Amino acid sequence: MQESEVSPAERRRLRVREAILDAAERVFAQEGEAGLSIRRIADEIDYSPAAIYKYFSSKDDLVDELKESFFGRLLAVVHEIADRSEPFEKRARRCMSGYIRIAIEKPHHYVAAFSGITERDKSCEEEACEFEQSNKGRAFSILTDMMEEGIAGGHFRADLSPVGTAKSVWASIHGLAMMIAHVPDFPRMAAQPAEMGQAEFIDFHADLIVRSLETGAGGAS
Repeated sequence: MQESEVSPAERRRLRVREAILDAAERVFAQEGEAGLSIRRIADEIDYSPAAIYKYFSSKDDLVDELKESFFGRLLAVVHEIADRSEPFEKRARRCMSGYIRIAIEKPHHYVAAFSGITERDKSCEEEACEFEQSNKGRAFSILTDMMEEGIAGGHFRADLSPVGTAKSVWASIHGLAMMIAHVPDFPRMAAQPAEMGQAEFIDFHADLIVRSLETGAGGAS
Protein backbone atom coordinates (compact mmCIF):
# COMPACT_ATOMS: atom_id res chain seq x y z
CA MET A 1 0.00 0.00 0.00
CA GLN A 2 1.33 3.44 -1.00
CA GLU A 3 1.66 6.05 1.78
CA SER A 4 -0.79 8.28 -0.12
CA GLU A 5 -3.39 5.51 0.11
CA VAL A 6 -3.19 5.33 3.92
CA SER A 7 -6.11 7.06 5.58
CA PRO A 8 -5.53 9.84 8.15
CA ALA A 9 -6.94 7.56 10.85
CA GLU A 10 -4.51 4.79 9.93
CA ARG A 11 -1.57 7.21 9.87
CA ARG A 12 -2.52 8.40 13.35
CA ARG A 13 -2.80 4.80 14.56
CA LEU A 14 0.67 4.03 13.22
CA ARG A 15 2.13 7.17 14.85
CA VAL A 16 0.64 6.25 18.23
CA ARG A 17 1.89 2.67 17.95
CA GLU A 18 5.37 3.95 17.09
CA ALA A 19 5.27 6.35 20.07
CA ILE A 20 4.34 3.45 22.36
CA LEU A 21 7.21 1.33 21.06
CA ASP A 22 9.69 4.22 21.31
CA ALA A 23 8.72 4.83 24.94
CA ALA A 24 8.87 1.13 25.73
CA GLU A 25 12.30 0.93 24.08
CA ARG A 26 13.66 3.75 26.25
CA VAL A 27 12.37 2.25 29.49
CA PHE A 28 13.41 -1.28 28.56
CA ALA A 29 16.95 -0.25 27.59
CA GLN A 30 17.48 1.50 30.93
CA GLU A 31 15.59 -0.70 33.38
CA GLY A 32 14.87 -3.98 31.66
CA GLU A 33 11.62 -5.91 31.75
CA ALA A 34 11.15 -5.30 35.49
CA GLY A 35 10.79 -1.55 34.91
CA LEU A 36 8.32 -1.89 32.07
CA SER A 37 4.56 -1.74 32.56
CA ILE A 38 1.57 -0.56 30.57
CA ARG A 39 0.97 2.22 33.11
CA ARG A 40 4.61 3.34 32.89
CA ILE A 41 4.40 3.56 29.10
CA ALA A 42 1.09 5.43 29.34
CA ASP A 43 2.70 7.99 31.66
CA GLU A 44 5.68 8.35 29.31
CA ILE A 45 3.53 9.37 26.34
CA ASP A 46 0.68 10.97 28.32
CA TYR A 47 -1.94 8.40 27.35
CA SER A 48 -4.29 6.34 29.45
CA PRO A 49 -3.45 2.65 30.05
CA ALA A 50 -6.73 1.78 28.32
CA ALA A 51 -5.48 3.51 25.16
CA ILE A 52 -2.28 1.43 25.20
CA TYR A 53 -4.32 -1.77 25.40
CA LYS A 54 -5.92 -0.89 22.06
CA TYR A 55 -2.51 -1.48 20.47
CA PHE A 56 -0.99 -4.18 22.68
CA SER A 57 -3.08 -6.72 24.55
CA SER A 58 -0.60 -7.09 27.42
CA LYS A 59 2.88 -6.24 28.65
CA ASP A 60 4.05 -9.61 27.31
CA ASP A 61 2.76 -8.68 23.86
CA LEU A 62 4.73 -5.43 24.00
CA VAL A 63 7.90 -7.16 25.24
CA ASP A 64 7.62 -9.76 22.46
CA GLU A 65 7.55 -6.92 19.93
CA LEU A 66 10.69 -5.39 21.45
CA LYS A 67 12.48 -8.76 21.42
CA GLU A 68 11.67 -9.41 17.77
CA SER A 69 12.67 -5.88 16.80
CA PHE A 70 15.99 -6.27 18.63
CA PHE A 71 16.75 -9.56 16.90
CA GLY A 72 15.83 -7.88 13.63
CA ARG A 73 18.65 -5.40 14.18
CA LEU A 74 21.02 -8.20 15.15
CA LEU A 75 19.97 -10.16 12.06
CA ALA A 76 20.69 -7.16 9.81
CA VAL A 77 24.24 -6.81 11.17
CA VAL A 78 25.02 -10.53 10.88
CA HIS A 79 23.54 -10.63 7.36
CA GLU A 80 25.59 -7.62 6.24
CA ILE A 81 28.84 -9.16 7.53
CA ALA A 82 28.08 -12.56 6.01
CA ASP A 83 27.50 -10.97 2.58
CA ARG A 84 30.80 -9.05 2.47
CA SER A 85 33.31 -9.92 -0.25
CA GLU A 86 36.06 -10.81 2.22
CA PRO A 87 38.07 -13.99 2.83
CA PHE A 88 35.89 -16.61 4.51
CA GLU A 89 37.82 -16.84 7.79
CA LYS A 90 37.65 -13.06 8.23
CA ARG A 91 33.90 -13.02 7.62
CA ALA A 92 33.37 -15.93 10.01
CA ARG A 93 35.28 -14.19 12.80
CA ARG A 94 33.51 -10.88 12.22
CA CYS A 95 30.12 -12.55 12.10
CA MET A 96 30.68 -14.17 15.51
CA SER A 97 32.22 -11.11 17.16
CA GLY A 98 29.60 -8.85 15.56
CA TYR A 99 26.80 -10.95 17.05
CA ILE A 100 28.31 -10.58 20.53
CA ARG A 101 28.86 -6.83 20.18
CA ILE A 102 25.28 -6.16 19.07
CA ALA A 103 23.97 -8.39 21.87
CA ILE A 104 25.83 -6.49 24.60
CA GLU A 105 24.90 -3.06 23.24
CA LYS A 106 21.43 -3.66 24.71
CA PRO A 107 21.91 -6.36 27.33
CA HIS A 108 18.36 -6.08 28.73
CA HIS A 109 16.96 -6.82 25.28
CA TYR A 110 19.29 -9.74 24.67
CA VAL A 111 18.67 -11.39 28.03
CA ALA A 112 14.90 -10.93 27.63
CA ALA A 113 15.02 -12.48 24.16
CA PHE A 114 16.07 -15.76 25.78
CA SER A 115 14.11 -15.49 29.02
CA GLY A 116 11.36 -17.88 29.99
CA ILE A 117 10.87 -21.57 29.34
CA THR A 118 9.03 -22.70 26.23
CA GLU A 119 5.71 -24.29 27.09
CA ARG A 120 5.38 -27.81 25.70
CA ASP A 121 1.85 -27.28 24.42
CA LYS A 122 2.88 -27.20 20.77
CA SER A 123 4.08 -29.91 18.46
CA CYS A 124 7.72 -30.02 17.40
CA GLU A 125 6.59 -29.10 13.88
CA GLU A 126 4.77 -25.98 15.13
CA GLU A 127 7.74 -24.86 17.23
CA ALA A 128 10.16 -25.43 14.34
CA CYS A 129 7.96 -23.43 11.96
CA GLU A 130 7.67 -20.50 14.38
CA PHE A 131 11.43 -20.51 15.00
CA GLU A 132 12.31 -20.57 11.29
CA GLN A 133 10.00 -17.62 10.61
CA SER A 134 11.37 -15.52 13.48
CA ASN A 135 14.36 -13.17 13.27
CA LYS A 136 16.14 -15.45 15.72
CA GLY A 137 15.60 -18.37 13.35
CA ARG A 138 16.79 -16.34 10.36
CA ALA A 139 19.98 -15.42 12.23
CA PHE A 140 20.59 -19.10 12.93
CA SER A 141 20.00 -19.88 9.25
CA ILE A 142 22.74 -17.40 8.27
CA LEU A 143 25.10 -19.06 10.74
CA THR A 144 24.24 -22.51 9.35
CA ASP A 145 24.87 -21.30 5.79
CA MET A 146 28.25 -19.97 6.89
CA MET A 147 29.18 -23.34 8.42
CA GLU A 148 28.13 -25.07 5.18
CA GLU A 149 30.29 -22.65 3.18
CA GLY A 150 33.25 -23.26 5.46
CA ILE A 151 32.98 -27.04 5.22
CA ALA A 152 32.32 -27.09 1.46
CA GLY A 153 35.19 -24.69 0.81
CA GLY A 154 37.69 -26.75 2.79
CA HIS A 155 38.12 -24.08 5.47
CA PHE A 156 36.47 -26.20 8.17
CA ARG A 157 36.85 -29.92 8.84
CA ALA A 158 34.95 -32.19 6.47
CA ASP A 159 33.68 -34.39 9.33
CA LEU A 160 31.60 -31.55 10.79
CA SER A 161 27.81 -31.33 10.49
CA PRO A 162 26.76 -27.81 9.37
CA VAL A 163 23.66 -27.71 11.58
CA GLY A 164 25.34 -29.27 14.61
CA THR A 165 28.34 -26.96 14.23
CA ALA A 166 26.09 -23.91 13.89
CA LYS A 167 24.31 -24.88 17.12
CA SER A 168 27.63 -25.31 18.93
CA VAL A 169 28.98 -21.99 17.65
CA TRP A 170 25.74 -20.21 18.58
CA ALA A 171 25.87 -21.69 22.07
CA SER A 172 29.45 -20.44 22.45
CA ILE A 173 28.90 -16.84 21.28
CA HIS A 174 25.60 -16.72 23.17
CA GLY A 175 27.42 -17.82 26.31
CA LEU A 176 29.91 -14.96 26.12
CA ALA A 177 27.16 -12.46 25.31
CA MET A 178 25.18 -13.58 28.35
CA MET A 179 28.30 -13.52 30.54
CA ILE A 180 29.00 -9.90 29.62
CA ALA A 181 25.32 -9.00 30.01
CA HIS A 182 25.41 -10.27 33.60
CA VAL A 183 29.05 -9.35 34.37
CA PRO A 184 29.57 -6.08 32.44
CA ASP A 185 33.29 -5.82 33.26
CA PHE A 186 34.09 -9.34 32.02
CA PRO A 187 36.80 -10.54 31.36
CA ARG A 188 38.06 -8.36 34.23
CA MET A 189 37.25 -10.09 37.51
CA ALA A 190 37.91 -9.02 41.09
CA ALA A 191 40.25 -11.88 41.93
CA GLN A 192 42.19 -11.84 38.67
CA PRO A 193 43.30 -8.95 36.47
CA ALA A 194 42.22 -9.15 32.83
CA GLU A 195 44.93 -10.03 30.32
CA MET A 196 43.05 -8.13 27.62
CA GLY A 197 40.22 -5.64 27.27
CA GLN A 198 36.66 -6.65 26.52
CA ALA A 199 36.75 -5.79 22.81
CA GLU A 200 40.01 -7.70 22.39
CA PHE A 201 38.60 -10.65 24.33
CA ILE A 202 35.54 -10.83 22.05
CA ASP A 203 37.83 -11.01 19.01
CA PHE A 204 39.97 -13.61 20.79
CA HIS A 205 36.88 -15.72 21.50
CA ALA A 206 35.73 -15.60 17.87
CA ASP A 207 39.23 -16.46 16.66
CA LEU A 208 39.40 -19.41 19.06
CA ILE A 209 36.11 -20.80 17.72
CA VAL A 210 37.19 -20.49 14.08
CA ARG A 211 40.58 -22.08 14.77
CA SER A 212 38.90 -25.04 16.50
CA LEU A 213 36.87 -25.72 13.34
CA GLU A 214 39.60 -25.29 10.76
CA THR A 215 40.98 -28.13 8.69
CA GLY A 216 43.86 -29.70 10.57
CA ALA A 217 42.49 -28.72 13.98
CA GLY A 218 41.68 -32.38 14.68
CA GLY A 219 38.36 -34.10 15.21
CA ALA A 220 36.82 -35.58 18.32
CA SER A 221 38.65 -38.61 19.62
